[in-house]
Amino acid sequence: MHPPTLAALIEALHALPGVGPKSAARMAYHLLQRDRAGAARLAEALTAALERLRPCERCNNFSETPVCSLCANPRRDPRQLCVVEMPVDLNRFEETHAYSGLYFVLMGHLSPLDGIGPRQIGLERLLARACDGVTEEVILATNFTVEGEATAHYAGELLKARGLKVTRMARGVPAGGELEYVDGLTIAQAYLDRRPL
Repeated sequence: MHPPTLAALIEALHALPGVGPKSAARMAYHLLQRDRAGAARLAEALTAALERLRPCERCNNFSETPVCSLCANPRRDPRQLCVVEMPVDLNRFEETHAYSGLYFVLMGHLSPLDGIGPRQIGLERLLARACDGVTEEVILATNFTVEGEATAHYAGELLKARGLKVTRMARGVPAGGELEYVDGLTIAQAYLDRRPL
């Protein structure tokens, strides 16, 4: 039986994606027994992130300022808006150096079985952002999963109804793949071969 504080730590670590109860317990014991300094750094970094990071007012990505550095960069092309599911997808896209437009991060995808609808992923914010009078093309770069495809289709219909040019990344990214795990060349090729919806 774990003391309540240790049980709470294990439960918190278990909430991380891909971490089961045994892995969570191993991590907790490791931090407490062998790396208390690392545990303190982790706690400080997590506290700082929770206190300082907020959604960018324009793209919804994490930022320490009201408008993130990408959105504030005058060298970015404001006529293109690339829509991704998660911040990690934006980072992978940026690693390709194939895209110089702006972004919008949904922070998820549609998943009705999990109670995640258009409101939960901020589609109304996306529509307001895309209909700013500057955006000419919206590139839907959601993952090629069932949920990502459904999100792209739903968002695409809403955007096209507002007269915007909407494209979808080409299938250079494997079906069922997530951008986080795809190599940069494949992402770059998928971007270059994007197609209208």
